[in-house]
Amino acid sequence: MSAPESGLTQLLVAWSNGDKAALDQLAPLVEAELRRLARVYLGRESPGHTLQPTALVNEAYLRLIQWRSVEWKDRAHFFAVAAKMMRRILVNHAVGRGRRKRGGSAVLIALDQAPEAGTDRSDDIIALDEALTKLASFDERKSQIVELRFFGGLSEDETAEVLQSSVRTIQREWSLARAWLFRELNP
Repeated sequence: MSAPESGLTQLLVAWSNGDKAALDQLAPLVEAELRRLARVYLGRESPGHTLQPTALVNEAYLRLIQWRSVEWKDRAHFFAVAAKMMRRILVNHAVGRGRRKRGGSAVLIALDQAPEAGTDRSDDIIALDEALTKLASFDERKSQIVELRFFGGLSEDETAEVLQSSVRTIQREWSLARAWLFRELNP
């Protein structure tokens, strides 16, 4: 573990133990990483996505600091939970957006704008979430790998660190999970 990672881990543990000063020191360190993860994920979305990286980071951060009973083990544990939190936020946003699309707050657009309006990927997020839930029912680890890689934006190395596994094992399971998801989402 590098010096910055061990410092982050020490701050997480101190915060878990009730040290409020540790949270003040922790905030700028995790904010940069959460912003990177949000940009990675939202970069995959269609242009004009209504949820911006800053809003996603703020929402995830607010939810994370409200957790009082969590005993943070290390940096990897924190970012694994953050990835799961971002997934929930994005799915909730997609579901809410889907409700609005069905008439909740209809917006009139010109016919020449219709092709762009039809590129909303909220349905894709919901379908992926449902497929991941199904995958988790029989292979929790592969579901976690997809969650960390796709929603968390973690690299293969970072995912291996979080799941305490070899990079080669993560690569193999990531490949199998993607193949299963492809078949599940493209009947």
